[in-house]
Amino acid sequence: MRIINLDHVAAVPVLPEVVKEMLPYFTEKYGNPSSIHSLGEEVEEAIGEARERVAALINADPSEIVFTSCGTESNNFALKGTVQANRARGNHIITSSIEHFSIMHAIKTLERQGVEVTRLPVDCYGMVDPDDVEKAITERTVLISVMHGNNEIGTVQPITEIGRIAREHHIPFHTDAVATAGVIPVDVKAMNVDLLSLAANQFYGPKGVGALFVRKGVRIEPLLDGGIQENGLRAGTENVMAIVGMGKAAEIAARDMQSRIDHMLPLRDRLMKEVPAAIEDVAVVGHPTERLPNNVSVLVRYVEGESMLLFLDMEGIKIASGSACISRSLKVSHVMLAMGIDAGAAQGSLLMTLGKDNSDQDVDDVVRVLPPIVQRLRDMSPLYKRSGKVKASC
Repeated sequence: MRIINLDHVAAVPVLPEVVKEMLPYFTEKYGNPSSIHSLGEEVEEAIGEARERVAALINADPSEIVFTSCGTESNNFALKGTVQANRARGNHIITSSIEHFSIMHAIKTLERQGVEVTRLPVDCYGMVDPDDVEKAITERTVLISVMHGNNEIGTVQPITEIGRIAREHHIPFHTDAVATAGVIPVDVKAMNVDLLSLAANQFYGPKGVGALFVRKGVRIEPLLDGGIQENGLRAGTENVMAIVGMGKAAEIAARDMQSRIDHMLPLRDRLMKEVPAAIEDVAVVGHPTERLPNNVSVLVRYVEGESMLLFLDMEGIKIASGSACISRSLKVSHVMLAMGIDAGAAQGSLLMTLGKDNSDQDVDDVVRVLPPIVQRLRDMSPLYKRSGKVKASC
């Protein structure tokens, strides 16, 4: 059976060039970068090179890159570390209502510690209004955190404008760019961000390694106490192999980004057009143009997303339903609800995320295989009725 992976937001294969670069650090180059002898020094140099490559991907200075274990740690570090460092100044955070769980849950923890939070609404496309950000600012605001691109619906936020507002008010601004860094151009200088989270497994690097950009001069407290690694901001022996892999993947992503985008965009647009055309009562979710080039999010009325996933999996087609972090929880997506989509419709979410190796044949197979699966499930549904095209929320 031919396997079609349309769930790249959950996992991507590590590139052979990346694996090749990592291998020596498992056996031959095994030194501890904190050691002052030659075994440690050659490893420390490799981490420095990786830091330069990751910095170049987002137009940062290498000294502004702090390696972490993943995007979730980077997000927790950005929020909790910034709030802790600015306790004397205030205790108010501004965020959006469609953030990743690693932001949402970190903020809930901070709320239990007395931090006040403003959660901004989004429009029917999942877009934050920069004017709402400015209106929410108070003299006690110590951090604004709005994600760059949403992993569920693909909408890309007006980060540059939000960053400009934050800078005018002298408030640190963080963006979760895990879904965008290495996928589309990300420039921390042009975007006016002070902190930015990214993860290697989104651009064909290894799992279990990420980074946090911390602009020079930004006050932040470390989450971990211990050694002086990462300029004293992240204690613990470095995951050298993964860091080296992230650096190589970042270098390749910067080199191949435009060709990857040019490859994925026509496939994305075909899916956004042909899936609703082939199945009635289907709506595309997210912004029609300001969206990630690899993201196709649709709602299929009168069918549960999990049921469609199981039948598609039997056909060799791997697709997600909503966020990878909630696909096993059977909960309605908080992103869909925030956009004004009713809970019943949100249960029929399908998320297709493309990669560099997907093809027109993959799109053909999805458009061929999905309609009879949907019809079979609808025939078993007491709610199904032919009522014309469903509207998402716009």
